[in-house]
Amino acid sequence: MNFWEYAENLILNLMEDPSERDKKFRQHIYETRARCEKAKENWALPLRPYGFWTFDRHNSQIFWDAKISQVRGRRDPYDDLLDDNDNPK
Repeated sequence: MNFWEYAENLILNLMEDPSERDKKFRQHIYETRARCEKAKENWALPLRPYGFWTFDRHNSQIFWDAKISQVRGRRDPYDDLLDDNDNPK
């Protein structure tokens, strides 16, 4: 056995089988696709149950907002002008 046969044998033994490489790659693609499908299904689910945002604790700011928005410093100065024009004295 000369050097060239040894080198050729060594290179062939180190190379991977193309069909085995293709099989591993296809398996990886199938697993990735399955994980993606599962993630898409989870994304379609609502984060909160139906009616969660209609609870009183979430709507309390809406009820208080009318009072908060009229506090001095937060009131829109143009509201006074509109009120004066709508209700002349």
